[in-house]
Amino acid sequence: MSPLLANIALSVLDEHVHAPWLPDGMMSTASRRHARRAMGLPTWRIVRYADDFVILVHGSKDDAHALREEIAAVLAPAGLRLSAAKTSVRHMRDGFDFLGFRIQWRRKAGTNKWYVYTFIADRPVKALKAKIRAMTRRTSLADLKETLIRLNQILRGWSAYFRHAVCTHTLRHLQQFLWWRIVRWLKTRHRWRWTAVRRHLTDHTGRWKPISADGVTLFNLEKVGVTRYRYRGAIPTPWAQPGAE
Repeated sequence: MSPLLANIALSVLDEHVHAPWLPDGMMSTASRRHARRAMGLPTWRIVRYADDFVILVHGSKDDAHALREEIAAVLAPAGLRLSAAKTSVRHMRDGFDFLGFRIQWRRKAGTNKWYVYTFIADRPVKALKAKIRAMTRRTSLADLKETLIRLNQILRGWSAYFRHAVCTHTLRHLQQFLWWRIVRWLKTRHRWRWTAVRRHLTDHTGRWKPISADGVTLFNLEKVGVTRYRYRGAIPTPWAQPGAE
C-alpha cells in the first residue's frame, strides 16, 4: 500500500513540477527551454518512484535551492514535508544515491569529455555482504545445498536489478568475496586443510570447479551480462564549479 499512497499523495508534486512541460508551458519545447537558459533562467525535470524523487536542475546552485523551497511550500498543504536527513542539493560531480544507484558526473577515461554514469551505491553492496555473512558463518550447521539455493535466489534478484549500472568490477569483487566465505565455512566444518580444498574443488586438470552440492551450483556473478544505458544526452549539465567546463 505504501507506494500507492505515495503516488496519490505526491500527485500534487507531479502536477506542479510538470506544469511547465505541458503544451504552451514555458518549457514545453526545446526552443523555449533554450530561451530560458539564454536569459539565465533554470530548467528542470523530475524523476520519481513512489516517495523517492530527484529533481535535475539545469541552472545555478541558488536556482536549485529556490526550487527546493518552492517544492516544500507545495507539499505543505498536503501535510507533507521534505526529510531533512534525505534531502540535499548536490552537484552532479559529487553525485547522489537514488534507488540503490550512485549517479555521478565523471570524466570518461582517456578523454576530456564528461558524462553521467550510474554505479551501484555502497549501501546495497554492504547489505548483500551482510546477508552472505549471515548465511555462511563458519560455525553454521546449515545444509550446503539449501544454503546455495537461497544464495542463488538472492544473487539472481540482486544482479538482475543492478546489471544496468557500471558494475563489472563490483560483481567480480562480490563473487570473490562470496567464494572465500563459502570456502572458509567448508574448511571449518570439515576441518579441511588447503590441500583438501583443492582436492574437492578442482578437476583432474587442476582447474577450479564451481562450488556445488547435490546438483545445485553456486550462481556466478561474474557471468552476469552488464547492459549499460547508452544515451545520456537528456541528463542536465550541472552548474559550474571552479575548474569545471
